[in-house]
Amino acid sequence: MKNKTAASANYGYVDLGQHLERLDAAGLLCRINEPVNKDTELHPLVRWQFRGGIPEAKRKAFLFTNVTDSHGRRYDIDVVVGALAANPEIYRIGMNVPTFDDIGPAWEKAIANPIPPIVVSSAEAPCHEVIIQGAELEGSGNGLESIPFPISTPGFDAAPYITAACVTTRDPDTGVQNMGTYRGQIKSPTRLGMMMLANLRAGGLEHWKKYKARGEKMPVAIVIGCPPFVNFQGPQKLPLDLDELAVAGGLAGEAIRSVKGKTVDIFVPAESEVVIEGYVDTEFLEPEGPFGESHGYVALEDYNTAVTVTAITRRKKATIMSIISQVTPSESSVIKKLAYEPLYLTHLKNRLAIKGIKKVILHEALTNLRKVVFLQFERGSSKTEIWRGLNGTMTLQAAIGKYVIAIDEDIDPNNIDAVLWAMSYRCDPGQDIQIVKYREMGHGPRSEFSPEIDSAMLIDATMKYPMAPLALPKKEYMENAKVLWDKLGLPELRPEAPWFGYDLGDWSEEWDKNALQATQGRWMERDADYIARRNSEVLPNSPVIRKK
Repeated sequence: MKNKTAASANYGYVDLGQHLERLDAAGLLCRINEPVNKDTELHPLVRWQFRGGIPEAKRKAFLFTNVTDSHGRRYDIDVVVGALAANPEIYRIGMNVPTFDDIGPAWEKAIANPIPPIVVSSAEAPCHEVIIQGAELEGSGNGLESIPFPISTPGFDAAPYITAACVTTRDPDTGVQNMGTYRGQIKSPTRLGMMMLANLRAGGLEHWKKYKARGEKMPVAIVIGCPPFVNFQGPQKLPLDLDELAVAGGLAGEAIRSVKGKTVDIFVPAESEVVIEGYVDTEFLEPEGPFGESHGYVALEDYNTAVTVTAITRRKKATIMSIISQVTPSESSVIKKLAYEPLYLTHLKNRLAIKGIKKVILHEALTNLRKVVFLQFERGSSKTEIWRGLNGTMTLQAAIGKYVIAIDEDIDPNNIDAVLWAMSYRCDPGQDIQIVKYREMGHGPRSEFSPEIDSAMLIDATMKYPMAPLALPKKEYMENAKVLWDKLGLPELRPEAPWFGYDLGDWSEEWDKNALQATQGRWMERDADYIARRNSEVLPNSPVIRKK
């Protein structure tokens, strides 16, 4: 093992350690110093904040400083879970933007204006403070076994897995690098399985195909724990010819410092915590899995790629990341949601010039973002624009959009009751629903019984004509009543939209005046008007006819 001290760095973006300091200062880091078993306790403990009724804003990152395993082994590496996006505020801090509204523009600017990384020497790279290779990788407790990768879904997963890595490969023809987030099953001190084959349009898979055609093994660098700007690249979907390190530089506003691997011709972020170098076999596949996947089901054992480790480099005091995935909401779904939604809105609003589109919302709970997409439109948007938006949603990513639902801006897509309300009264299935055949299955549970293709349903659940107001008290009356509620010491309220009534177009100033008179106790003043407007033409059981 080679130990050395890296030279002090001078750069503007933060590394993982500095990011954790920022989270701690914001009250978003929970430090666990008690012994915690990575194989049975670590992930279940953090999972409770996603399945235990904890409000999203109160979810935190968990830093484990005393990690053990089922053999009683203690590790000299810390583990952090939730540090990328246990909640949106953690993601915002990692993106270093003032508000959530700045996240989308930051991605757009970075993608349009990437800044290529700069190369530093091994002596300047913190990730090369400790270098392990050759015989030092082998034997029980060495190599991959020396790193405390947790078991994500105890009771179902076949082994500890790498989950939050930026798996870096290089196109053998162009030299362009690609980063992807692929799970890695720990199999021995020097071998791991990698779920790369099931990733649709993944850069790593495309590179693997090229190396396979050449009859060569594929070099790979698995980066674990790096500056947040870099870590956010893995789950993002970018063009295959765009180097994610350059996009990370665009986010940071300066070039990311990189260093060449010790045994592979791949450049990795110099401020990484741990880097696993190796070669992916292109001749044989071998069993990998089961593993609890981000679509919310257990991915069963299947044949996938295998990696032989040639070196592990790390900081002397390292912290590895693990990510809460599996059933959504999860950390991985928050990362994708905050990145994907602005990109979809830009795609529809700017590239396709859809008029009236206000927001794109990817449904998160249990469905994992990809299956249900909501498009919020301004009231009165034309039918042609709504349908251009519905169809255009399916053109950005092949596997997103199984159910695409257009709604008005008064409908809260996070309240499924409100969505069903819109579908019940603002949608005619015969006219407002279309089925699109021959769609990709996308990310989901697979088995020998799984179909090869899927379809999509497009639903226009927007108002087609003016409607009567929502039958709840107007906003001012509900707000006044809340003051009284609080004064009486009644249970804490958590308002659910809609919580007040509002005009939906079929309403008049006269009726507004009448309603105001009623609240003033003057409702009896209308009796003479009712008599004057009698209509003998309305028969029992006939439609109501308004007499002008």
